[in-house]
Amino acid sequence: QVQLVESGGGSVQPGGSLRLSCAVSGVDFSVSGLAWYRQMRAGQRQRELIAHIAPSGSTSYGDSVKGRFAMSRDSAKRMVYLQMNNLKPEDTAVYYCNAAWNLDTGVADYWGQGTQVTVSA
Repeated sequence: QVQLVESGGGSVQPGGSLRLSCAVSGVDFSVSGLAWYRQMRAGQRQRELIAHIAPSGSTSYGDSVKGRFAMSRDSAKRMVYLQMNNLKPEDTAVYYCNAAWNLDTGVADYWGQGTQVTVSA
């Protein structure tokens, strides 16, 4: 059974740092892309993709976080991380961990429950 559980959110002042963690079960890291998304307002339809790590280990970032955030994974511990530095008020959002991979019949797509990050003075 696939399960993703985020942790590490909280409140921080502008310029501060947080590290989000995502405990992953039931996912093969060698075939699954892993990603962090955020949703800035409750009810907002589209989540913003901010970081992605491919099965190969290569990473990519959204322009809004490039140079400030770093995504990593630990396959042995079944963990995914998002190190967030130099946080800004506009980074305030609910952050979601995602795992997705191709199937013969479509795409498998799984989400965690989200963790709130609030950046304010």
